[in-house]
Amino acid sequence: MSSQSAPTKRLMAPDIAAKKGVEPIVSLTSYHAHTAAIADKYCDFLLVGDSLGMVMHGFETTVPVSLELMIMHGKAVVRGAKRALVVVDMPFGSYEESPEVAFRNAARVMKETDCGAVKLEGGRRMEATIHYLVERGIPVMAHIGLTPQSINVIGGFKAQGREEAQWAAIEEDARVVAQAGAFAVVLEAMAEPLADQITRSIPIPTIGIGASAACDGQILVMEDMLGLSPRVPKFVKEFGRIGESIDKAIGWYAKEVRKRSFPEPHHTYAMKGAPKEAGGRSFEATARATKKSKTAGN
Repeated sequence: MSSQSAPTKRLMAPDIAAKKGVEPIVSLTSYHAHTAAIADKYCDFLLVGDSLGMVMHGFETTVPVSLELMIMHGKAVVRGAKRALVVVDMPFGSYEESPEVAFRNAARVMKETDCGAVKLEGGRRMEATIHYLVERGIPVMAHIGLTPQSINVIGGFKAQGREEAQWAAIEEDARVVAQAGAFAVVLEAMAEPLADQITRSIPIPTIGIGASAACDGQILVMEDMLGLSPRVPKFVKEFGRIGESIDKAIGWYAKEVRKRSFPEPHHTYAMKGAPKEAGGRSFEATARATKKSKTAGN
């Protein structure tokens, strides 16, 4: 009998879909292998969101993010996560032109990153594209409500559905993406009663971000919930203050470097075969000895 443990089974899109009405779905964004490895223990899926353009690369919106950038970060997250489904955002301009163009780019993302699904923004306008991709073996997560790639049309990061006159169109978006074959749908920055109603009315899981506690799952940008982002939306709860810890640690490091108290002897390497005391002296001790020798010589 082999002593090696069986490899961890990675969740797939149907596993996420099957959680509808069974248990809440936990998800976060992730852009690096090491954060993916940490989140993998707790999350059902990790989203390589195009929010990385703003969070990591300093863009004002997600619009400038390229397909190559998404693929690079997607590869890292897939390497770090062993259990969670990895979903990669299709960036602006990579899927809107036609279902055929969307398939070509989505297939490239899946082949080069080995992720398990892609995510597209848009409701009714993406119906044909979602259907085309799913029919050809690419699992699709949809995204409606506030769609950040459309920020220049919307006119800002504005919550959706806060007026009841907007509800019918957004509800239709949700129904259409479900019928087209999406295995789940993100509801972003959406009036709480509308998100609740959509969750109860469609057969696929809803993943809320600034929507409703009634959604089938929740997602946040990891850097936002860790307290790394200087400004966060209203819907973010900071579950940590990592930014403060980083600031303190870097300040401490800078202080010790300037005082020459770092590195200490146990952080450095002595010459092979040299007496321990020769390699164990601190920079200050060596400097004092050198100065004393020079003074005696004068």
